[in-house]
Amino acid sequence: ETEAIVLNRPQEPQPPYPYQEEEVRFTNNKEGFTLGGTLTVPDGEGPFPAAVLVTGSGSQNRDEEIFGHKPFKVIADYLTRKGIAVLRYDDRGVNASGGSASGATTADLATDARAAMDFLLTRSEIDPSRTGIIGHSEGALIAFMLASSHEDFAYVVSLAGPGVDGRTILLDQSEHIARLSGAAEPILEDNRHVMSGVYDIMIANESYETWREETLEFTSKFYSEKLRGSYSEEEIQRGKDNLLASIPEPAYAWMRSFVMLDPAPLFASITCPVLALNGEKDCQVLPEANIDAIKTGLHNAGNNRLQAEILPGLNHLFQNCETGLLNEYGVIEETFDPETLKIISDWILQQVD
Repeated sequence: ETEAIVLNRPQEPQPPYPYQEEEVRFTNNKEGFTLGGTLTVPDGEGPFPAAVLVTGSGSQNRDEEIFGHKPFKVIADYLTRKGIAVLRYDDRGVNASGGSASGATTADLATDARAAMDFLLTRSEIDPSRTGIIGHSEGALIAFMLASSHEDFAYVVSLAGPGVDGRTILLDQSEHIARLSGAAEPILEDNRHVMSGVYDIMIANESYETWREETLEFTSKFYSEKLRGSYSEEEIQRGKDNLLASIPEPAYAWMRSFVMLDPAPLFASITCPVLALNGEKDCQVLPEANIDAIKTGLHNAGNNRLQAEILPGLNHLFQNCETGLLNEYGVIEETFDPETLKIISDWILQQVD
């Protein structure tokens, strides 16, 4: 008989907890479904400062669970022990949450996060003037979107948040990962050329069918002209199949909106304090370009209440890592760097003091 592999996750919080934990439900009135989540509230006399946690891209549960890690559970536990109430929720279509992710764009997902915020503000144990939002990756983009259009956020924490447009993020990400994985420069150039074309066709076409046809035409033409003889027919076919499989029809609307999304215009209207943290070894949202863009955007808008840091040795999930590549995420036992937890907690408590 085979034994189940038990992943060692030493940071995962275990009850009993020194705070209140409550299963909650709230409604996205705009789209008419309920979302389920967990609210953790410090013991003692409120009202408390609070945070909504917003997950990165892809459908995830309230703990933002990935490879047996539960980063949001770890963050919520840490902050609540420090006196900050935290609401985390299942993404639409996951576990206790209604709705469906199919066809939903980042802007649609932002309405879920807004519904979470609205729910928090109704609670007597929460101080509405000290409530903010913490977003990871795409969740940070959602935090920027909401804070730019609503005045009621006391603060924003961006964890591995994008400062540049989605097209650039995806192109840089695939190039960086391929380079770290040992791909040769000419192949990197070809890949970037192909993917640039694929995203341009996407921006021009709302229809998935048209995008698919034009993408096949564009890639066939590129491979036959540029690479006569350097790739076999089978390799070219496999490349095309993989490309189309990586962007299935249900994900197309999300992908297209993400490719076109540029946070730059949002920074002009974000007036609350912002903490932006990116890991130095993040392969998915490259730290320098994105932190620089966040800094520039906020400073140009006259928002000087910004702390922005690139944290040494950390990957996209804020784990201490070797390369930062995705294949390490599940192997690393650490769920979330303890020093980063302290930075987040100390900074929030300073803002809401």
